[in-house]
Amino acid sequence: MLAQLAKRHDGRTLTRLEDLAQREAVSPSFLIQILSDLRRAGIVESRRGQAGGYLLARAPESITLSQAIDAIDPAVLHGSLSEDGESGPALRRTWEKISGSLREGLDRTTLENLIAQPGEGMFYI
Repeated sequence: MLAQLAKRHDGRTLTRLEDLAQREAVSPSFLIQILSDLRRAGIVESRRGQAGGYLLARAPESITLSQAIDAIDPAVLHGSLSEDGESGPALRRTWEKISGSLREGLDRTTLENLIAQPGEGMFYI
């Protein structure tokens, strides 16, 4: 859904909830929950009314995937693992290492990077 908003980002064009839901094959009620979290985090803005909708609050190049995940479900990257049992400490160390690498990648990836996939763009004749 953020990729859809990034593709349309010009600072003023609103995208309707129904359009986002249809393009990403997600229920509108589920999207409302996510959009609410993103709005509270200052990632998206919303406008009410018949001509209302959603847009990014900032430029796509200034929004990282880690910011989006932290706004929606911060526990995804900060999972608390038990150190119980013989394997607990090793599992915890391994998860911390993996989640740290994942966090670094998400910190480096912006919405602009996400929508600028190789092979897409202008065609020259």
